[in-house]
Amino acid sequence: MDFEFDLVLLARLAMSCILGGIIGFERESKNKSAGLRTNVLVCLGSCLIMILSQDIYGDVEGKTNADPARLAAQVVSGIGFLGAGAIMKEGLNVTGLTTAACLWVVAGVGLAVGAGNYTEAIATTVFVFIVLEVLAKMDSFLSIDKHISAKLIIKNEQNTLPQVYNSLKHHDVKIKTAKIKEPDSLEEKGQALVLLDLINTKNVNESILVSDLYALDDVVSVEFD
Repeated sequence: MDFEFDLVLLARLAMSCILGGIIGFERESKNKSAGLRTNVLVCLGSCLIMILSQDIYGDVEGKTNADPARLAAQVVSGIGFLGAGAIMKEGLNVTGLTTAACLWVVAGVGLAVGAGNYTEAIATTVFVFIVLEVLAKMDSFLSIDKHISAKLIIKNEQNTLPQVYNSLKHHDVKIKTAKIKEPDSLEEKGQALVLLDLINTKNVNESILVSDLYALDDVVSVEFD
């Protein structure tokens, strides 16, 4: 079997690793589920598939009506399975959407490099990096509502819960969901564990909320996540 090394194709594969690595490094630095290695592999694999698409078309050109984009098109749809695995629901919040979108774009970068469209691939990488770094900071700056979780141990549940509600309402903190554990699951009878998902619309300091809740007579402990 004869092997021929095409420096141009090797350069394309190497470039896909570099560009995917740049985006992956940003994700890795934010401790995201799809980090450096995932993004590099997605970009490299996409590049390889695009090269194969072009090579296959070159072999059958003039012999059939084969479309070189069909194989590459499967990357765009197939990457959705990997992206879906990065999306998780944590309490009230859905995380991983940006990571999933990032994987989808990285696949596109790999396809572009595989097709030899280096300018588009490099420009897209730069824009993605800017979006991830700059817009993330703007998003946190402009964000108004903040979701937080609270765990309270209370006594006299029937009378204390309305007091907790009024205390939170005073600070414009909305209760999204509330769960109450049975008292017999705790060490002391007569106590209840209350789990709250809250929306801190005014971004009130959590220490203030803890202090006000502790001030209630039948609140035993307060924890915020």
